Parts: sequence; C-alpha cells; structure tokens
Amino acid sequence: MTDVPRRVVTLLSDFGTVDGYVAEMKAVIASLAPDANIVDATHDIPAQDVARARLTLARYWRRFPRGTVHLAVVDPGVGTRRVALAVASDGRFLVGPDNGVLSAAFGVEGAYAVQLDVPGGAAPTFHGRDVFAPAAARLAAGEPIEILGRRYRPSVVLNTPVPVRSDDGTQSGEVIAIDRFGNAITNLEATAATDVSVAGRSVPVVRTFSDVGVGEECALVGSAGLLEIAVRDGSAAVALGLGVGMPVIVIDPAG
Repeated sequence: MTDVPRRVVTLLSDFGTVDGYVAEMKAVIASLAPDANIVDATHDIPAQDVARARLTLARYWRRFPRGTVHLAVVDPGVGTRRVALAVASDGRFLVGPDNGVLSAAFGVEGAYAVQLDVPGGAAPTFHGRDVFAPAAARLAAGEPIEILGRRYRPSVVLNTPVPVRSDDGTQSGEVIAIDRFGNAITNLEATAATDVSVAGRSVPVVRTFSDVGVGEECALVGSAGLLEIAVRDGSAAVALGLGVGMPVIVIDPAG
C-alpha cells in the first residue's frame, strides 16, 4: 500500500450502540487501517429504514473532505443475493449494500462502483463487520477501488419524489422524513408562498421558529434547503398527525 493522508471513515447504521455491533465494525477498521479517523455519523436510523438512511447519507457525504470513506449499513437483505458495493464518487468513497442506501453517489457524473466479494466465512447476518468494514478499511488505507472487485452497475437507485407544479402556481409535494424533533421535512424547496396546506390545515410560512408563538404551527426552509412543517417547541408529527408520504401543497404567488 502507498502512503496516503489520514482518512476519515464515517459510520451510519441502524444498529444502535447497545449491542456491540458498531464496536465490532470499528475493531475491523482499526485493525486494518489504524491511522483512520473513525466518525460516527449516526446509528439511530430506524430499523431497516433504507429510505431514511439514504436521505441522511445524502445530507452529509459531500461535506466531508475528499478521500473520506462513508460506510452505510442499513441492510434488511443481508445474507441474500443482494450485492455488496463500494463506490467512488466526487473524490469520496461509499460502501454498503446495493439496496438504494448509496443512491446519492450515483447522481454525480463519473461515479464508479464495484461489486465486493463476500468471503466464505462471512456471517450471513453481519456483512457490516465481515464485508463492508474490511472494504472501507482497505479504501482508507489507500488501496484503489478497482482492486476491491469487478465493476458493477447498481440495481437499486432511490430518488426523492419530484414536486408537481400546476399552471396556477400550485406545487404539490409530500413529507419525505420526520426528524427527531417531529419536524416534517418535505420535498419542496424555498417558496414565495405565505401559507402551506397540510393535513387539512393552512400553516404560515416563516423565516425561523421564533416567528410564531410556542405551540403554534409553521412552515420554514430548513438547513437542507427544503420546506419543513414544524411546531415551535413541539412536534408537528404529533400535533398534526403527519407522516412520511403525506401530501403538502403550496400556492406560490409568483406562479
């Protein structure tokens, strides 16, 4: 292996931190790439929620420096014929199952993926430790992705639904995630509208949470650039009964 600058390896999973699964993956990486800087992105993805994992990874993977290796393990198909992947995209690497969790990487021109071999001794229930962590460590240690496996075209690529815009300026979108604060993140971007319709209610569009009173509903553009439905100092998901897939409608006065 050639000398490379110390690389960051981020970890995302639905494992939680109680059972030691995350520690086992870290042990593999630390053994094979002792100079790697391991960063826990999150291990609180809801169990088997590939769509949420995709959105979470998409939020941060390009914010890390070039050369970073992102390991993402939300893998309800572990042990089946689903393919294990390593991807090079925009100067970074991503490792995980071919189930859509790495989809953000394939929206970048020049993305290159390889199929990882599954060792005969790999536990069929824990590819995170026995397949993905070793591949991430090898990339962090400077091995070229081309020698990790043969080139592969991913079979599952998930995309955020595109809002529908009508001639009258109405934009129809939907809730794509509920964050830990109970904010409903939509697929709608910044809007000049003053109100948003959701769950049969009209919600005012504001700049920040403090523009409404405690317990009041609002809509605002979050840090990811997407419109969110919120309740100040409360949970919009609980107060309004919001969930993923629920329709959200805005009427843009500029439409």
